[in-house]
Amino acid sequence: MARYGMVIDTVRCVGCMDCVVACKTENQVPEGFGRDWIAYETRGAFPTVSMEIRSERCNHCDDAPCVSCCPTGASHVDPFGQIVMVTHDVCIGCKACVASCPYDARFVHPEGYVDKCTFCIHRVKEGKDPACVSVCPTHCMHFGDFDDPNSRVSRLLASRRNHPLKAEAGTRPRIYYLV
Repeated sequence: MARYGMVIDTVRCVGCMDCVVACKTENQVPEGFGRDWIAYETRGAFPTVSMEIRSERCNHCDDAPCVSCCPTGASHVDPFGQIVMVTHDVCIGCKACVASCPYDARFVHPEGYVDKCTFCIHRVKEGKDPACVSVCPTHCMHFGDFDDPNSRVSRLLASRRNHPLKAEAGTRPRIYYLV
C-alpha cells in the first residue's frame, strides 16, 4: 500500500498558475472556486528580503482533523494511497470539515457538498501524475509514495532542506516544500 504525497520546489515555482488551471479543467471545478491556488510569502526586511512562491492545496494529512470531525463519514481516508477524500453524496454540507482544516483547503460546492483536492486519484489509479504535476512547465511539482525510500519524493526530501505548512497544527501533512 502506498502513502502518496507531494514535494514542491519553491525555488523553481514561478507562480504561473498552470497547476490551478489544470486542476479546474481536469476536475470541472466551478468558476469562482479552487482546489489549489498560488501563495506568496515574503520574509525579512530590506536588504535581506526573500519570497517563497508555493502551489497549495489539501495536504492529505496523516492525522486529518477533517476526517475525525465529519459526522457522516463523508470525509474519509481512501485506502488507495491513503488519500483524504470526500464522498459527495454522503456529505451533508455541515462545514465541520471546512472549519477544522488548518490549510483552508476545502470549499462548499454550489451543489451543496464539500469539495477539495483529491490528488487526482482517478489519474493516479491509471498510473498518471495528478493534473497539476503533469502540466508544470518548471517541473517544480513531484508526486509519489513517501513509504518508498527510492521514490522521487522520498529522495528529494532526503536531499534538500524542506518544510511542511503549519507543522505546529500536528496534522502531519503530506505536502512538503523544498527551499
